[in-house]
Parts: sequence; C-alpha cells; structure tokens
Amino acid sequence: MRLVILDDYDLASEWAAKYIRNRIIQFEPSADRFFTLGLPTGSTPYGCYQKLIEYYRSGDISFKYVKTFNMDEYVGLPRAHPESYHSYMWNNFFKHIDIDPANAHILDGNADNLEAECQAYEQKIAEAGGIELFVGGIGPDGHIAFNEPGSSLVSRTRVKTLAKDTIVANARFFGNDLSKVPTMALTVGVGTVMDAKEVMILITGAHKAFALYKAIEEGVNHMWTVSAFQQHPRTIFVCDEDATLELRVKTVKYFKGLMHVHNKLVDPVLSIKDQ
Repeated sequence: MRLVILDDYDLASEWAAKYIRNRIIQFEPSADRFFTLGLPTGSTPYGCYQKLIEYYRSGDISFKYVKTFNMDEYVGLPRAHPESYHSYMWNNFFKHIDIDPANAHILDGNADNLEAECQAYEQKIAEAGGIELFVGGIGPDGHIAFNEPGSSLVSRTRVKTLAKDTIVANARFFGNDLSKVPTMALTVGVGTVMDAKEVMILITGAHKAFALYKAIEEGVNHMWTVSAFQQHPRTIFVCDEDATLELRVKTVKYFKGLMHVHNKLVDPVLSIKDQ
C-alpha cells in the first residue's frame, strides 16, 4: 500500500491526474486493447478531471481507446437531472475529451429491473477484461462508492439503501432539502473494486481525516469499507495535508520519507506526442 501526501488539494489532484495519464500512456491502448478505467463522482475528483481535460487539450493524452465504468448512480433521479451522476460526468469530464460515448459506462438508476441492471454491469466489466485502474473517493464515514458502513467487503454491484449521514452530506446538492435527496442508489461493490488490477483512492480535506486514519492505521473493518483496500496488492491513497490530521506523526513521516520513490511514478510525466 502506498500513501502519497501532497501539500494541498490542487497538488493532490494534479498528482492523481499525472498518474492516470502515465498509466494510460504506458498501457499503449489501441482499437484491439482498451484501457479500462473506473471512475468516481463528487467534489474530490473534480480537480483531477480538470487536469486530465487540460492534458487532453494540450495533446498529451487521448481517451479514444479508454473504456470507463463509473462507481454509482442514484435510483429514480432522471438522467438529465443536474445532480445525476450521468450529468456530473458529462458536464465535468466526458464532453470535454475524445471518449466514445459508447465506451463511457454508468449504471442506469431508472432501469425497469434494477437487479438485472447491476448484473449486466458486472458482465460488461468482465467482457472489457476487468478494470486496469479503479479511481475512488470516500465519504467522511469511510464508505467507498455507496458501500455504506456495514457493507460486505466481498459485495458486488447492487441496489443499496443510503445511510442517513450520506443523505445529509448530499443535501447540499439538492438545496439542502432532505426530501429531495434520493434514498437509494446503484453501486459497484467493494469486491468489484477489489477485482481491479490497481486502485487509487483520493482523500482530501480535514473532514476526511478520521476516515483516512481508519483506512491506514487500523484493521480491516466492514464499518469502514475503505479499509478493505489494505488487502489489495496495488493500492495508492492520494491525500492532502489536511486529510492526515488524525494520523500518527511517525506514520506521516514514514510515508513522506517515501515521496522520492512515489514521485517517480509521475516524473517524468509521459505524453502521446513522444510516442
């Protein structure tokens, strides 16, 4: 497990974007061999998406041979609703890059048969050859995707009832009106993400500090689903200084002492112009 600590949100976002960029370019995707990327929504990955758009516009990266699978989507929220995750992904990322819309997969929270939709999503991931790199974020209670506290750590894509804390946290996107916040979602499972060849989790802000502590310094616990990734052979946690506030000083010193190694993953930053 790697813990990459940057000074602030912008630097953490840039490091993560450079890492995604390098992984895609190193993979050398083609029409016969797509790079498969798992993606989150929310405020944390926004800065990373902005940097990736910047890299695309500068001609340094292409998403033509990339397939994406998003983590989750609300149940019952119209796809065109400004707070749907379809809207978030298209407005904040997909419409600004050269990805084929047919290759951008997002769960359909309005499907007639939600169980069948979840099973089909797992099948699509399998048919794509699995996820090369799954990028995720977490909630203050340590949930990844909508795998709320108490979720099975071997869970698959399914319908999930949202915890009250999650509904309250998301109310800011719905005019702070709790009655307008969806109470259910479709989400990939912890096991779905664990199956990825590599996982990168973005954690920024002091309000996520206790969750990072639980993820890094304590044991695997289904009440903090992000802690499952201690068991993954290739996990990178990317965080800012604020998110480390609950970690022991020696833990922070240890991982900061490895930054010269971690930075080799993004330096040099690769470009398709050089291929």
